[in-house]
Amino acid sequence: RRFLVVERCYEAGHCLGRVAVAEMLPEADGAWPGFDVLPGGAALGDSRPLLFLDLETTGLAGGAGTYPFLVGCGWFDGAAFRVRQFFLSGFTAEAALLASVETLAARFSRLVTYNGRSFDVPLLENRFALHRMEGRVTSLPHVDLLHPARRLWSDLSGTSEGGECRLTRLERAHCGHVREGDVPGFEIPGRYFDFVRSGDAGPLEPVLEHNRLDLLALAAVTGRVSRMLAQGASGASSPREALGVGRLLESAGRHPEALACFARATGAGADRFTRIEGLRRLALASRRQRRHGDAAAAWQHLVDLPGCPAHIAREAAEALAVHHEHRVRDLQCARSYAVRSLTYEHGPGARTALQYRLARLDRKLAVRGASVSEPERLDW
Repeated sequence: RRFLVVERCYEAGHCLGRVAVAEMLPEADGAWPGFDVLPGGAALGDSRPLLFLDLETTGLAGGAGTYPFLVGCGWFDGAAFRVRQFFLSGFTAEAALLASVETLAARFSRLVTYNGRSFDVPLLENRFALHRMEGRVTSLPHVDLLHPARRLWSDLSGTSEGGECRLTRLERAHCGHVREGDVPGFEIPGRYFDFVRSGDAGPLEPVLEHNRLDLLALAAVTGRVSRMLAQGASGASSPREALGVGRLLESAGRHPEALACFARATGAGADRFTRIEGLRRLALASRRQRRHGDAAAAWQHLVDLPGCPAHIAREAAEALAVHHEHRVRDLQCARSYAVRSLTYEHGPGARTALQYRLARLDRKLAVRGASVSEPERLDW
């Protein structure tokens, strides 16, 4: 048996929900501004387009017994989006299929996947190794959008619905597209094995459509992430998104832009979890930038904030104790924050360090002739 190739071209006006294909590409010339922020997305001086990749496989366990029977590849061709799917109709054709994927991949500068770093790429590497092939496609600079998506859109409260970052959820949230009649992922291997036994390809057409929609959704999410990173705080549609953009920019060393994002995350419309994390990130980033007054203001907001988690309130109190001892030189205030920090739980080492700080502050205050008020004395 040979492998099959299925091609589709989605013109610029084709819509995935409310988003047209032409709107998925951030710039008319095919550039992806802000993409260099992402791991694997650093500028290469290469004008070749991105290759979007998604596999359908015989299982999720990995290992030698799992192989991709459908390799979906997508790319922008001008304002249109092209999809080429390589379908393995018989196992003996796998080497030929992989060789064709290799030939196609030579036209692209980077690989973009969703959870590909953990699944798709290692699986392909195994298959190339099994056939003693080089596997250049897996050596392309690789951007896995799952991890930026989690930073941008996972819910800080830890609720299961908000914490999900499945591609179909992002497709629904950002494109307004709800798949009707989409084949569930757990059914896909079984449909392929039924085809191998019976030769009936009918039940596989929804699998190919599922794969095409995944590629379109991946392109749409990539375009949105790229625009947000290029625009910084102004590109985020919510404080929660601003927090995620700030974290990505900070990881890339773009600290002034990250600070602006963290500041927005603490503003109007932010939920409690976003505001707390935004203030903490703002304080840490300001301290790294030696903007100690801004850092202290953010820490102060945290210690004053009702419902602030104990571990963050403790961190804020400790930071304020350091700030007032070594920068403001207000020893009484520093002692007050050190005492406050000790009211929270600590590990033995941290508690000993805090007690040492308090003893040092008391010695400094004694030298200055200042008294320590009785309510602040600790019985240790």
